[in-house]
Amino acid sequence: MNFKTILAPIGVNHLENDLKQAIVFSEATQAHLSVLVVAMAAPPPVGGYGEIVSAAWLEEREGDLAKLADAVEMAKASLSQSGLSHDVHDLYTEYAWAGEDIAPRALYADLVLVGARAATDLQFSKRVIDGALFQSPTALLFNPTDRPATIAPRSIMIAWNSRMEAARAVQQALPLLKAADEVHVTMIDPTETASRNGEEPGADVATYLARHGISVVVDVLSGQGKGVAQMLARHAVDVQADLAVMGAYGHSRLREFVFGGVTRTMLETARLPIFWGH
Repeated sequence: MNFKTILAPIGVNHLENDLKQAIVFSEATQAHLSVLVVAMAAPPPVGGYGEIVSAAWLEEREGDLAKLADAVEMAKASLSQSGLSHDVHDLYTEYAWAGEDIAPRALYADLVLVGARAATDLQFSKRVIDGALFQSPTALLFNPTDRPATIAPRSIMIAWNSRMEAARAVQQALPLLKAADEVHVTMIDPTETASRNGEEPGADVATYLARHGISVVVDVLSGQGKGVAQMLARHAVDVQADLAVMGAYGHSRLREFVFGGVTRTMLETARLPIFWGH
């Protein structure tokens, strides 16, 4: 595996389950595990009754910091017992700035791991994705299931649309694709143009993967008037996929991160691990 450093941002309220998942995955890849225990605070209040409200906010902040310190100690104790190469850091940040604070940590990782409890906390996971995926060159493995993600998935579904983000996801996921028994390059209503998908949609990426020794099936599907995310989710079930590989899309506006439609829908409804590149 080419994943030598795994970054796991874990919410202070998600620690036990997501840390276990991260340890199992890192043991399987024989990677160094860098755990970032994160507490996100509401911004300080403004407006009337400032002194009273500020006192309450400061008290809440002290409680958050104490909880964060306890979580860090728990993480260190668990990791010490695991025998993994590891480091543990804490981050206390406001929701509005969480992405920017997480991003620098992702610069020095091969993969960012989002566990099951973090995945169900959409406010938390969106900010991790904003910082780690969209503000760094690092791919992200989003696992909303209760099972640790496997490094040897039997079946992988690639959501392919001949865009840069999808190509980058495929390149970053090569170690996992090589370990799979079968890989399905999946396209929804592709346009057959020389500048986009070529005369035979999917043949270009299939050839690229074949040169890496990866056996590929190209599945060209009709959208049938349904959404792309819905079709991908259904096809993942049909091919019994253990993992989806796809490009992530979004844009930033007035410091509020807005995900592209398919990315947002998959984030909110996924029932299998997703390897995202951007």
